[in-house]
Amino acid sequence: MTWQFTLTGLFIGALVGLTGMGGGSLMTPLLILVFGFKPTLAVGTDILHGAIFKSFGAGRHRRLGTVHGHLALWMFLGSGPMSLLGVQLANYLEDSYGDGLNNAFAQIIGFALLAGALGLVAKTFIHIGARSDDAPFILSRRDKIIAVALGASGGFVVGLTSVGSGTFFGLIMILVFPLTAAKIVGTDIWHAAALLWVAGISYLIHGNVDTHAIFWLLLGSIPGILLTSRMTIHFPERTLRIALATTLAVSGVKLTDLPNTNALMVVALVVGLVLLGIVEMQRRNVPTPRSVESSV
Repeated sequence: MTWQFTLTGLFIGALVGLTGMGGGSLMTPLLILVFGFKPTLAVGTDILHGAIFKSFGAGRHRRLGTVHGHLALWMFLGSGPMSLLGVQLANYLEDSYGDGLNNAFAQIIGFALLAGALGLVAKTFIHIGARSDDAPFILSRRDKIIAVALGASGGFVVGLTSVGSGTFFGLIMILVFPLTAAKIVGTDIWHAAALLWVAGISYLIHGNVDTHAIFWLLLGSIPGILLTSRMTIHFPERTLRIALATTLAVSGVKLTDLPNTNALMVVALVVGLVLLGIVEMQRRNVPTPRSVESSV
């Protein structure tokens, strides 16, 4: 399998370039469900791959001026060390329980995906959190404490499961910090790149990385993230959030291996399609400034 890895990388890279989300949330279950990786190898491969291709996206967003460097730094102060703790725990559990860990580990990843999907849906339909503003955002002491706490909790989850480098961090930043969508994406990718290098090198040292797969994934993901980074501002966010949430939910249900899994996957897909229809109808019914002027 070579071109399949490259095509998967292109899809993931394009999605991350647009939203800052979906890297680990989608790549890890794809490696497990489609390519047959064991969970720990999938997590390690995903994390190191994410570190490399997100570095290209981070550089592009930095040049576009959509990175809040100070916020990313304060989050990294918490996420870097705690990601190493997550990696150590994952490898300890694998050494202690061997292959018996795989099902339990896959379920942990699955529930993490479901939590991320619910969070994205909630943010799409419930207008809570900080109001976005393009004005310069100076971090207060409270903001720095929140950033470090967010980094610590999210970094541990990323080190353990690879899920959350974009989904969880991006979601919390939307709720807490008054940044525009473009700056949320850019800051998220910049921080994720630094975090994933720390966790990825640790997984590489423990021997839980497939470098062959990473090479072919990068052939698709690097062009994907570079091509779509410029489209961040122009893409309808609400539609993309629901599409991503639907994908996360379906993957999460599959990995959790709940009773009647296939039926639940169909339900998640149908609910997602209905929500997509609602979002698109709402978007089409919102008058543009030009149409408002012409009606006056």
